[in-house]
Amino acid sequence: MVVRHETRPGTGASSGSGEVPPEFRAAVLAMQAATLRPEIFCEEMPAPQRIAPHASALSADVTVDDTEVGTGRLILLHDPEGNDSWGGGTFRCVAYARAEIDVELITDQMLGEVGWSWLLEALAAHEAGHTAASGTVTRVATESFGGMADEGGTAQLEIRASWTPDASETGVPDMRAHVEAWGELLCTAVGLPPVPEGVAVMPSRRGQRGQ
Repeated sequence: MVVRHETRPGTGASSGSGEVPPEFRAAVLAMQAATLRPEIFCEEMPAPQRIAPHASALSADVTVDDTEVGTGRLILLHDPEGNDSWGGGTFRCVAYARAEIDVELITDQMLGEVGWSWLLEALAAHEAGHTAASGTVTRVATESFGGMADEGGTAQLEIRASWTPDASETGVPDMRAHVEAWGELLCTAVGLPPVPEGVAVMPSRRGQRGQ
């Protein structure tokens, strides 16, 4: 699916004050042009206003057989003056992904490392060049007791990450590639098999709400 675009207050390209730079506008348009698997419902969400002068954000849910199995957010930050903590770049991606996983996996000592590798592999697969990547992988287990004991336990994996996307000669990063890599991360985390090489990802209503 192509990222759903809706014009709402506080959504999409935003700026605390002054004119929005053309580089940021171009990057946001590239985000909106990303193509994601039909299991993903993705739309714009209100962007944070105080982290950087300009920001745009997406939210996504992964639905399989009418059941939500994962969710995530991707925020694009832009500071025309640059930011030392971003490795000297003027753009920064901040991503979050949460997925339901088998309870048995929660004790796997390699789970955190594997979860982080999913992000790096997705970025590489989509040729989403980047630097200064950092983040955390958290496993969460929930047990039920008393009147809820029959519900059994559940487990989730949460990946929080940020990275500086490489910019082109025009100063604009290929944000379509970064959004599609984030979408692949979400699908990998929930256990969806990869799309076979040569098979196109077609738009679909599956997983989409309110349509």
